Order: sequence, then structure tokens, then C-alpha cells
Amino acid sequence: MDKRFRMVWLTDIYGPLLTEKQREALTKYYDEDFSLSEIAKDFGSSRQAVSDLIKRSEAVIEDYEEKLGLYEKFTENSALLDELAKFAAGNREAMAIIWKLKENI
Repeated sequence: MDKRFRMVWLTDIYGPLLTEKQREALTKYYDEDFSLSEIAKDFGSSRQAVSDLIKRSEAVIEDYEEKLGLYEKFTENSALLDELAKFAAGNREAMAIIWKLKENI
């Protein structure tokens, strides 16, 4: 899986557990595709300091994921619902329930 995609999801899931600066750095870098230099300018710091902040923040959310496994559970449940949708194709009521479940995971 693409690291960028994974980090966007992990930041969405565990972002509230990060400091505001950690969350902002990861969001700018992964979601908004800012360069390290652009983030450093916004933060009033060096490119190296931003790089270090992003690496530390990545380690924090990867540690949360290792302990809690919320992203892994989300991807597993989403895949199971996709499989179930194949069996329920043509059944409008079943598909409606599946889509509600997908919205809630």
C-alpha cells in the first residue's frame, strides 16, 4: 500500500491524539502535499526541524496503530463489506444496509 495513503488514514484516525503541531505538519505534508520547505516557512522553522517533526509524528501514530489496530480493523471490515456487496447485488434492501455500515466504519 502507498505510504501516503496509509499516513492520511492514520492521521485521520489518530490525529486527535497528536499535538496540534504534529497533526498540522502531517496534514500539510500528506493531505495537502506541501513540501518540507513550505511547511518550514509556515512554522517559522528549518526544513530539518520539520522533517524531524514529521518522522517523530509518523512514529507516534504507527505506535498507536500497532497497539490499537483501528486502521487494520477498518480495512478488514471494509473488504468484508465489499465481498458481502457482491453477494447482495440486486437486493436493494441488503445493499442499503451495507452502505450504511460502510458509512459507519
